[in-house]
Amino acid sequence: MPFFIIAGAVNGAIAVMLGAFGAHALSGKLSAHYLDVWEKAVHYQMFHAIALLAIGILMSPALFGSSTALSWAGYLMLAGIIIFSGSLYVLSLSGIGILGAITPIGGVAFIAGWIMLIVAASKFGN
Repeated sequence: MPFFIIAGAVNGAIAVMLGAFGAHALSGKLSAHYLDVWEKAVHYQMFHAIALLAIGILMSPALFGSSTALSWAGYLMLAGIIIFSGSLYVLSLSGIGILGAITPIGGVAFIAGWIMLIVAASKFGN
């Protein structure tokens, strides 16, 4: 599905931009702790951007084709990027600790997305 390829590419580009922003513009402005939090957000965004690309490719008719499980995997990973990485970006900039309570929801979305990818792959061989 082109949507997941586009979403993956957009998130990959954003992750590179935010990584550079953190390294250059935020260095010296944020504490080492919050810079580490920022970097974690960038890493998880990039990992899952690549996963979105893979899901989009797997949805090709020549591979797995359109699949409800793959769609769920993609949407859950996209939600994880928004919730997990997004909350960490805002936490880093604002220092509002309660945002850390939102981050695990994004982590659960990531895990569920990976599980749905496993489900899609297990159905492919049958």
